[in-house]
Amino acid sequence: MRAGETNGLTDVPGLRVGHATLRGPGALTGTTVVLTPAGGAVAGVDVRGAAPGTRETDLLDPRRLVDRVHAVVFSGGSAYGLAAADGVMRRLEADGVGFPVGREPGHVVPIVPAAVVFDLLRGGDFGARPDASTGAAAYDDARAPAGSAAVRQGVIGAGTGAVAGGLKGGVGSASAVLSGGGTVAALVVLNAAGSAVHPETGEPYGARYGLPGEFATLQRPDPEELAAVRAAGTLRTAVEGPLRATTLALLGTDLTLTKSQCTLLAGMGADGLARAVRPVHTMHDGDTTFALSTTARPAPDGDDLHELLAAGADCVSRAIVHALLAADPVGPYPSYTSALPTAVP
Repeated sequence: MRAGETNGLTDVPGLRVGHATLRGPGALTGTTVVLTPAGGAVAGVDVRGAAPGTRETDLLDPRRLVDRVHAVVFSGGSAYGLAAADGVMRRLEADGVGFPVGREPGHVVPIVPAAVVFDLLRGGDFGARPDASTGAAAYDDARAPAGSAAVRQGVIGAGTGAVAGGLKGGVGSASAVLSGGGTVAALVVLNAAGSAVHPETGEPYGARYGLPGEFATLQRPDPEELAAVRAAGTLRTAVEGPLRATTLALLGTDLTLTKSQCTLLAGMGADGLARAVRPVHTMHDGDTTFALSTTARPAPDGDDLHELLAAGADCVSRAIVHALLAADPVGPYPSYTSALPTAVP
C-alpha cells in the first residue's frame, strides 16, 4: 500500500479543504471546512467522547431520510464555533447546492454537519472565536485553487488553538491508495486531553502505523533531552482540566458506500484515533469522527471493504502524527519538533 499523491484528504477526487484562521491579539482559533462534490457525499459519524459539540449528526443515522451531505465543518470556539456552519450554509445556498425543496431552482437546504473543539482562551480573549463569517471565509478558501491542492497542515484553521497533552496540536492529514485503485484519506484536528507521544520513548504513538518511509526521519530523542521534557511536564495529559479538549477526524473515500458502511468506516477511524492518543475518548473530550463517500467508484466487495476499513483506521493514526510534526510552537505550548528536536533530524 502507498500514500496518494499528496498524502492527504484531497487525494480523494472531489473533496476540497479550506481554512480560516483567527490569530492575533487575543485570538488563537479558526475553522476548517471540507466540501464534497456538488451532488453531495454519503456520510456517517461516530461520537466517542463524553463532551461533544456537534450539529446535524442525527441526520447521519442510517434510519434518517437525508442521505447526502454537502460540507463538513470543524471549528474552534467550543459550542460558539458551531455558528461557523451558518456561513458555510449561506455560501452553499448562494451556489445552489443543497437538498432540494419545492419546485423552484435554488430552493435548497444545504446539509452541513459540524463539530467543534474547545480552544477558548488559548489566545487570551474569551470572545475571540469563530462565527458565520469565519465559516464563509473557510468556504471561500476551499473553493479557491488551494482547496483541491495538498491539505495545509499544522497551526491553521480549526487546529490553530489546538493542543495535545502539553504539546501544540493542529491539523494533520494522510491517505492510502487501495489495491483496487480506490483511495481512503483522513483529516484530523488534534486537540486531545491525552498525549500523542509515548512518555518513556518520546515517539508518537501513531508512527508505527506509517507506510514504508513515511516517518523514516523519526528516531528516539536523546535520553537526557527526553528526561528534561518529561520532568517539565510537557508530555503530561489533561493539561488544562475538564472540558478543554476534543479531537475531530474525517475519513473520505471515492468508493461507493451506504450510510451504514460510512458509519462503520467512521467507527474504524475512531479506533485509529485510539491507537495514536492515550488516554482517549475521555470525559473531557468530545471526540467525533465523520466518514464521507463520494461514490465515484463502484461499491467494494467484502475483501475490498475490509481493506478500506483497516486502511482508514491507519490513516487517522498517521494523520495524527503529521499534525504533531507540522505544528509550530505557540505561546506556552511547545511543538513536538521544538521540544524533542533530536527526534526529527
